[in-house]
Amino acid sequence: PAGVPEVKVLVINSGSSSLKYQLFDQENWSWVLRGNVERIGEVGRSVSPDHSAALEHVLSEVVDAGIELSDISVVGHRVVHGGELFVQPTLITDEVLEGIESLTALAPLHNPANLTGIRAIKQLMPSTPQVAVFDTAFHSSIPSYASTYAISAEVAARYGIRRYGFHGTSAHYVTKQLAGLLGKPLSSINAIICHIGNGASVTAVVDGLSVDTSMGMTPLEGLVMGTRSGDIDAGVLLHLARVAGYGVADIDRLLNRDSGLQGLAGVSDMRTVRERALAGDEHALLARSVYAYRIRKYIASYLGVVPSPDAIVFTAGVGENDSALRQDIIGALGHLGLELDLNLNESKAAGDRVISSAASSIRVMVVQTNEELEIAQQAASVVTPQ
Repeated sequence: PAGVPEVKVLVINSGSSSLKYQLFDQENWSWVLRGNVERIGEVGRSVSPDHSAALEHVLSEVVDAGIELSDISVVGHRVVHGGELFVQPTLITDEVLEGIESLTALAPLHNPANLTGIRAIKQLMPSTPQVAVFDTAFHSSIPSYASTYAISAEVAARYGIRRYGFHGTSAHYVTKQLAGLLGKPLSSINAIICHIGNGASVTAVVDGLSVDTSMGMTPLEGLVMGTRSGDIDAGVLLHLARVAGYGVADIDRLLNRDSGLQGLAGVSDMRTVRERALAGDEHALLARSVYAYRIRKYIASYLGVVPSPDAIVFTAGVGENDSALRQDIIGALGHLGLELDLNLNESKAAGDRVISSAASSIRVMVVQTNEELEIAQQAASVVTPQ
């Protein structure tokens, strides 16, 4: 009716030095405003000295767009690690804040930044409910035999060591999209979802639920990423400690910041790596080969986990846009009956689409992820009466 305000949902994705946001119209779930504040706290280079100032900037943009803050029904926050405490979207209370803070040791680079965003909104919009949506939540269905590391059970229990998995918000969204695209119930979807971006992971989905994923206790395990090593023999780290005198901080920096594409090719952005590879740069060529090979190995291994997959899905920035990489990955799996349609794969068409040939043993697709929309809808489900 005329004069009735449209209810909005604000999504905040707060990183250590950046803050992404999107504002959604809850009526039709279209975004009405979005942006990114970068270099928070960098002296002389930032518009925002801290996250509170960054969110003040965001809210001023909302008001400048003619939207009343009172029209925002809920603020949804991406929180990376929920551990075993949080396995569903959760209304944020002081107790929940303490719970998220208690998990900082499991995600020291992420959870503190997420908490900063939550506390800033609490200060700036004290009467607006906030909901935490956890990257790990979708993976809470992984069975114990897949989430358990073969170390001392006592040590694992004492320090919370197990596979938690990440990119769950994206995998959940893509699984739901796949159900709609294929006209099947969510509970019957079997798929292998390759979320390939600066951070990268593969998730095995059976009956609409995550049953395994390549990331582990932290987002470090699994695939080669922009700056992260992915899988590595733990003995390498012991060797560096013994022979080179590496301490915890040195190992942390090596694995999280100086590895992956950055370590192999000297640059973390796959677009630049691809340009250099096309120009014949040997380091870039090797980096792309290692990157693609690791993804192939995970897809092949998950074919032993996912019965009769409905699809192998590529999503996220690299997965959705790098057709040559998709060909490198799937083209080498022809012995398993997988085959891309080269024209469909190389097409610049946007949107969700099938890129495999009619002869392929398993459908291969590109499905665009939308983590912010998933966060918005999950946040709204917590505060909206059903």
